[in-house]
Amino acid sequence: MRFPRPLRVVAVIACQHVALLQAQVAETVGGRSEVFAGGELETYLRDLQLIGAVPLYPWSLRSFSPRELDRLFPVDSASHPWRLRYDLHPGPHDRLAFDVVRPTASTRLNSTFAYGSNDGPIWAGRGLTAALQIGIAARYHSLSLTIAPLAFAAQNASFNLLANGDTGKLVYGDGVYAGSIDRPQRFGARPYTVLDPGQSTLRLDVGAVGLGVSTANQYWGPTTAFPAILGNNAAGFPHAFLGTAHPLNLWLLRVHGRLVWGRLEQSAFSSETTSAGIRFMAGLVGVLTPRGLPGLELGFSRFIHMPWPQGGLSSSELLLPLGSRNRQNQLGTSNDNQLASAFARWVFPLSGVEIYGEYGREDYNANLRDFIDEPDHIGGYLASVGMRKAFRPAAGRLVVIGAEVINEQRNRTAPEIGRGPVYIHDSPLRQGHTERGQILGSDVGIDGTGATVSLDSYHPGGRWSIRWTRILRGDRGNFPATGQVDPRARDVQHAWSFERLFFRGHYDILAGLAAVYEFNRNFRSDAFNVNAIVVVRADVTGYLRSLRRETPAMEANR
Repeated sequence: MRFPRPLRVVAVIACQHVALLQAQVAETVGGRSEVFAGGELETYLRDLQLIGAVPLYPWSLRSFSPRELDRLFPVDSASHPWRLRYDLHPGPHDRLAFDVVRPTASTRLNSTFAYGSNDGPIWAGRGLTAALQIGIAARYHSLSLTIAPLAFAAQNASFNLLANGDTGKLVYGDGVYAGSIDRPQRFGARPYTVLDPGQSTLRLDVGAVGLGVSTANQYWGPTTAFPAILGNNAAGFPHAFLGTAHPLNLWLLRVHGRLVWGRLEQSAFSSETTSAGIRFMAGLVGVLTPRGLPGLELGFSRFIHMPWPQGGLSSSELLLPLGSRNRQNQLGTSNDNQLASAFARWVFPLSGVEIYGEYGREDYNANLRDFIDEPDHIGGYLASVGMRKAFRPAAGRLVVIGAEVINEQRNRTAPEIGRGPVYIHDSPLRQGHTERGQILGSDVGIDGTGATVSLDSYHPGGRWSIRWTRILRGDRGNFPATGQVDPRARDVQHAWSFERLFFRGHYDILAGLAAVYEFNRNFRSDAFNVNAIVVVRADVTGYLRSLRRETPAMEANR
């Protein structure tokens, strides 16, 4: 029986597409322009550094420029599991070159309550949340451009909130500190949609100097899950930057740093009205790598919030990170809020190990004596430590075990003098350390703690990962003051998650499932949530190339 020609053409096309989905393509699919702070490929390069496949380089100041990535791509193309999948080689810079940020579609599902962190602009409420990102990149000599916007829509179905005593739209605010931080429990009663500029950057690197404008996420410090000051839990905010294009060799040490000035916004559920909720931020982050101690990096960061100046920005605001505001604070004339951190990371490639830690705090001390006596007396503080260990069980495989903990709970003296926890502030900066309703640093709750243990296994076909995370979201217990035991005093969340990334033809497919059990949710009863995620990233240029190759075969079958 001979089928009609249209049916034969459809059958040929279907068979060819099935073959593409069932077998890996021999040619690479993107990668070079998709190394974003906190993202899949950035984490992969960091893990390769543990086994010496990526040169030693400070990892506490991200995102990386295209020129930095030229230094960081694997030195031996045969030394890593994904060498046949991604184009992780220096790109041409002596001529105008274009690249595609592959289209990425994702769907998240939460069965009972909002759950998710470290996913940039996306906020995943109860129900379905769908997101789409697409972009392009260009490079010419010292100039580079990436445009990668992201849009998402959250179903934002109803779930139980912790009552905060407010009315109107403010009922969606934080359950305990609604007047001191812009951190909604739920973004209103309707579907929540956002169009964000995403990981977009225009950058110029001239000699040792790098400058530009960006809306991309930044990661300050060496942590992977719980950054003290700045990570990818919230959207990247519009900012300009000026700093070193690469670490400067001063013989005794190498110095790498960046000044940042940005614009921060609040959500529609903030109680602050000063400057229409717009804030100015000024920050400084620096990393030192001492001579003779390979793999060691030491650093510091400083992040300043203030209401957007009524008359516009002046040189005094631009120079804020380089000066002291302690006197203005003591006189009561300061209208800013400051956070700072110190951090360290040490990589031992021969052992496949890295260790790191960070100490951060908020606001000023009264004077030098107060700083020496009680370093965390006036504001909150947080401390985190972590380690990662890499193994190579077989050729083409890499296994990495990681662990990280953070403590953001106040010390005993802070409540006695009426000071709130870290990331919290009062008028005129009642948004706290947030951008559009999400914390810029670590999202472990206010006055909380966090711990995570992970196992990642990379292989030529993709990756699988297992992770356990514990978050203390809130603690209202006060036995010394009340003399009573509160059985619902601690809101604690445990999550077991499994992820599988697999490569199929022109597609990278990530599927994840997490079981989240929360003890005493909102200081009430226990709750259980199922979190599922599916992410599909498509190699458009490779797909078009394959279609061109298929055309002669299709014509021959007609």
